[in-house]
Amino acid sequence: YQSQTIYPLWSHLGDAIREGRSQYEKTFGPLPGDVFQTIYRSEEEMLKFMGLMNSSWVIDGHDVVTAFNLSSFQTIVDLGGCTGALAREVVEAYPSSSVIVFDLPQVVEAAQKHFCQENQAVKFQSGDFFRGDIPAADLYVLARIIHDWSEETCLTLLKRIYDACKPGGGVLLVEAMLFENKRGPVSAQMFSLNMLVQAEGRERSPSEYTHLLNRTGFHNVQVHRTGKSYDTILAIR
Repeated sequence: YQSQTIYPLWSHLGDAIREGRSQYEKTFGPLPGDVFQTIYRSEEEMLKFMGLMNSSWVIDGHDVVTAFNLSSFQTIVDLGGCTGALAREVVEAYPSSSVIVFDLPQVVEAAQKHFCQENQAVKFQSGDFFRGDIPAADLYVLARIIHDWSEETCLTLLKRIYDACKPGGGVLLVEAMLFENKRGPVSAQMFSLNMLVQAEGRERSPSEYTHLLNRTGFHNVQVHRTGKSYDTILAIR
């Protein structure tokens, strides 16, 4: 996926910066819909993307799920959890917890076929977190999800999660956080440009994530920089 999709998109980085929008159409031709409809336009393309997501959490998953002590959250929903790789890291770190991997039907089908079978601790559920019901839970994980979208779309999603969340529950955001002055880290800046060429999204600073969470009703926002690729933000309903 990196070499066959992301690298060609980066050849139009200058245009992306000037235009402030995704370069998918310029790179690959007319698109069938939004960025994820494009990514999932064929099983081959979808599996390449899912493989990239899977490898990310094999490398960084443990640091992400142990940045905060999540042992008090018994029922966890990993929204857009893709292959279930991060969910497996959660139940390994917190054996008394269970995780529902919530993703689009075609993703769930491919995940179970190619990456991860259900067990007592990790279950899969098909759905769309922008439409229909979100499963009730103590904690919602949004790992590399918020950076895909505009502020307006992020607020819509976080409000839906707030409404579904049990009182005293929370949401865990996993993203590559920028410094407040936006002058680093370089890795987060690169991720931000990567989101621009792909999805018109971006990485954000701690105060920007706090603003999104507070506007949708969450409080007690805590930020943890892991020192690795991805950082974590925990907020309570």
